[in-house]
Amino acid sequence: MAAWRCVRSLLLLLVVGPASALWGGEGSNPHLQSIFLGRCHDYLKLLSPEEQRDKNCTAIWEAFSVVLDKDPCSVLPSDYDLFINLSRHTIPRDKSLFWENNHLLVTSYSENARRFMPLCDVLYGRVGDFMSWCRQKNASGLDYQSCPTSADCENNPVDSYWKRASIQYSKDSSGVIYVMLNGSDPNGAYPIKG
Repeated sequence: MAAWRCVRSLLLLLVVGPASALWGGEGSNPHLQSIFLGRCHDYLKLLSPEEQRDKNCTAIWEAFSVVLDKDPCSVLPSDYDLFINLSRHTIPRDKSLFWENNHLLVTSYSENARRFMPLCDVLYGRVGDFMSWCRQKNASGLDYQSCPTSADCENNPVDSYWKRASIQYSKDSSGVIYVMLNGSDPNGAYPIKG
């Protein structure tokens, strides 16, 4: 009898199919907090002892995670202010590298901040790099199925994060500023409107 109920449930799932994604983007990364904290602790090894002393990965996570309690289309760049302030550190003069549409080339070329220090190589950029996160639309907890993109709503968690991080990175950069664009892409250096 129990086996028949399992078979019926499986058949129902196959007929109905999985729930459709609400948003156009990838869902939240599983184990988001563990990945974030791991990246943070690994990164602190790259900072000088003076800068390490001022950083607390748990406090940085708590400041970041406030957006996980917000509606996924109501997250503003300013919601990341405390997170940015807690995770900021010095960007060496003449080491800033701005880029568009060539992430893997930039990270390879920058040599983990030894040659240049692009946004993805500062602490507040590193912890969110290649990650996705958002709360469920009408419930608590993370949405692992999909998260909004700029096509879904402007004030989504990931786009607001990168807007705020980019603003801070621009303010903290000094000296000679380098730019790397992808001129080989048939869609141009800026293929995504934004």
